[in-house]
Amino acid sequence: MTLSAKFLSGAALAAMLISVPASAEAGDWLMRLRGVYVKADDSATISAIGGTSDVGTEFTGEVDFTYFITDKFAAELILATTKHSVAAVDTALGDVDLGSVWLLPPTLTFQYHPLAGEKVSPYIGAGVNYTMFYNEDAPGGTVTAIDYKNKFGLAAQAGVDIAMGEKWFINFDVKKIWLNTDVSLNGGAITADVDIDPWIFGAGFGFRF
Repeated sequence: MTLSAKFLSGAALAAMLISVPASAEAGDWLMRLRGVYVKADDSATISAIGGTSDVGTEFTGEVDFTYFITDKFAAELILATTKHSVAAVDTALGDVDLGSVWLLPPTLTFQYHPLAGEKVSPYIGAGVNYTMFYNEDAPGGTVTAIDYKNKFGLAAQAGVDIAMGEKWFINFDVKKIWLNTDVSLNGGAITADVDIDPWIFGAGFGFRF
């Protein structure tokens, strides 16, 4: 067999392997690893000093586990954590640094996969989020203490899995979370009702088992 014939045979085999879609049926599990871009769509009502919020944009990693309840319906648990810088802007005191805070927002969505088992398999989902705030770091000076209240929120999701063989696939995903929290500064001297409402854009890969 000539070198060119070997090359063509290898390319054809690779194409066949890549084109094999991952099957999808009740009882299947998927695990995905994504890099995500978190962009808050935030606003706030702040007592005493007025103004609004400015929650920083962040990149982080995300892992999720999906279980197919039927051939087309699945449940997904999404896990990630991010550290955000926070400020109050356009207040009577000007822009006020509020330090940073970590968010741990486990999210459970229920998904519909209309083309499950095809090479290109889009999905949509909706569910519930519970965000825990931890390691609040008040900057000192004007703000010596800060507290965020853990809250439930709603979530919506859309994405697509693209098969790269029988088990492996790449994934693109976007989520919207409607998240509100109550913030207390300096022991309650100033309070704020903050809508964080982040968009979460992700890309990564997954494995079916």
